[in-house]
Amino acid sequence: MFTVYALSSVYRNYIYVGLSSELEERLKRHNSGKNKTTKPYAPFILLYSEELETRDEARIREKYWKSGTGKEQLKRMRENIK
Repeated sequence: MFTVYALSSVYRNYIYVGLSSELEERLKRHNSGKNKTTKPYAPFILLYSEELETRDEARIREKYWKSGTGKEQLKRMRENIK
């Protein structure tokens, strides 16, 4: 099982999309600053996640959420949280 997820920075205007087979561990690494890409934007809240059976399916969904259309949807989700 693989999880595609989107994180929203608590203090900055930044959304990160990724995939993992161990979501909880991955979130801990993002929030503790152990990920070079996201370190300047920590801490994060989990904005969105979905589980998929295979890595290939997860990669396809990850690409969608990283696309212009996907990012716009995530921005709208973030606005609904605030």
